[in-house]
Amino acid sequence: MTRSWLRQWLAAHTALRLVVATVLLGLAVVVEFRSPGEGSVNPYFVLLGVTFAGSLALLGLLGLVDRRPWTAYLHFTFDALLVSAGVLLTGGVNSLFTTMYALPILAASTVKLRGGGLRMAALNATLFVGIVIAQYWAAAGALDLPFAPVADLPAPTTALYIAGLNVFGFFAVAMLSGSLAERARRADVQLEEATVAIADLQAFNQYVVDNLLSGLATADAHNRLLTFNRSARAITGISGDLPVGRPIAEVLQLDPARLSTLDHDLQHARSKRFDFEFRQPDGHVIEVGLSVASLPLPDGTRGYLYTFQDVTEVKRFERSARMQQRLAAVGEMAAGIAHEIRNPLASMSGSMQMLRQELTLSGDQAQLMDIVLKESERLNQTIKSFLAYARPQRAQSTRLDLRTLAYETATLLRNSPEVGERHSVRLAATDGEVPFEGDESQVRQILWNLATNGLRAMPHGGELTLGAHLERTPDGLTFAVLDVADHGVGMTPEELEVIFQPFRGTFGKGTGLGLAIVHRIVTDYGGRIDVHSRSGEGTTFTVRFPGLQTSARRDAPSRARSA
Repeated sequence: MTRSWLRQWLAAHTALRLVVATVLLGLAVVVEFRSPGEGSVNPYFVLLGVTFAGSLALLGLLGLVDRRPWTAYLHFTFDALLVSAGVLLTGGVNSLFTTMYALPILAASTVKLRGGGLRMAALNATLFVGIVIAQYWAAAGALDLPFAPVADLPAPTTALYIAGLNVFGFFAVAMLSGSLAERARRADVQLEEATVAIADLQAFNQYVVDNLLSGLATADAHNRLLTFNRSARAITGISGDLPVGRPIAEVLQLDPARLSTLDHDLQHARSKRFDFEFRQPDGHVIEVGLSVASLPLPDGTRGYLYTFQDVTEVKRFERSARMQQRLAAVGEMAAGIAHEIRNPLASMSGSMQMLRQELTLSGDQAQLMDIVLKESERLNQTIKSFLAYARPQRAQSTRLDLRTLAYETATLLRNSPEVGERHSVRLAATDGEVPFEGDESQVRQILWNLATNGLRAMPHGGELTLGAHLERTPDGLTFAVLDVADHGVGMTPEELEVIFQPFRGTFGKGTGLGLAIVHRIVTDYGGRIDVHSRSGEGTTFTVRFPGLQTSARRDAPSRARSA
């Protein structure tokens, strides 16, 4: 029991004492007025005044309870004295109010448990026995009790029996009330401990739910949202008030037709999983993997438990892995057949050139011969690129500044036939050095292939931006980054799926190996190339190389310079 609680309890007890004393003494006064011959009214008014004065004094001492808890006994002692005075005035051993002694005993047991109750029982027994003895002394003339009735006293043996019975009752009440108070106190402590444990468990459960990496949402039997954890907010980008009560299909942008079959599907499986696209409030579209399971609710109905994750990066890695497998298969095939094709092609081209010089050909024949030689040369260039892609040569690794290479590439592009009158080339490089250790020709080829690809994507003109900067992640990793952005025709999601596959060119020029070669170079350095594009809005290529290399990559491949 806290001391502040004790102070409040004693204040309420004092107020109750005033109410009870007023009522009981008022009734006694009424009785005396109706029986004027049985005694004087003045002692009752004196007792009433003492009750109010003593109660006010005890109220003033409540401030001491926090520092001196023993002062609580003053209240119980005062109660015992008031009861004793009332018993003395109403007949002593013959009084009908001896049961009032139970009140201070119960009060002491409530606050001070069994020990306090027994102390008050001993005090009440002493006071009551003292009153009985004083009555018999007064009846014998040995003591003057002006306000105590001494007539019609029972026989001493009967008085002894009455006193003993009351004393036994005092201690019985103390023992019983003390035991009940102790049990109630233990129950309160256990309840408080259980409440704290439940609160801690609830807080811990909420902490776990809020820190799950997966989004967690629950819905009722009608698929209306009940809860939405912190990760769910982060994934969906929903801020502000929790959308409780809204349809889950509206919150998660789900197809209602898909949700309509949930009950049937969950009868045959523990959960149902599917992927869908989610558009965040800022317009960014992510891919979400969602699992739905049944959830028993406290009201006996069955709701739904939704767990979901942002799988955009996972899907990208899956697509990259599939592409790597296809590229590896193409490389192995090219290594086997390109050499076999190139040698006969060289022989055929040489023979055609000799025939072109030795034979007398008409104009049409000479034109056809020239077409054959030109196509042979084009096919030879394609095979060279294929061989460069499939059988990389050794590279010379040196310390480079990507900012300088981006600047030089931009200068070359401005003076190249790829740039038309309505094209512009802009450099957006950082002011500081962007160091990287690798082969200069390979990095130049990456920039050139990406830049020429961007120019071809802007047939009607536009701005091409080349950038280079350092990027540091929160976990301390450093990347050397190249950016090439255009405002051209852009690409559809289907085109992005196959952009780095060989022979996927869409501009009618080159061999269709330029982006495949770029991807191969970047991955050989342990880097990553990301593409962000929308049809009709342009494309941005972002190449991230790991931090500055400490040793030369002797086996890094060399690539052909042409796209």
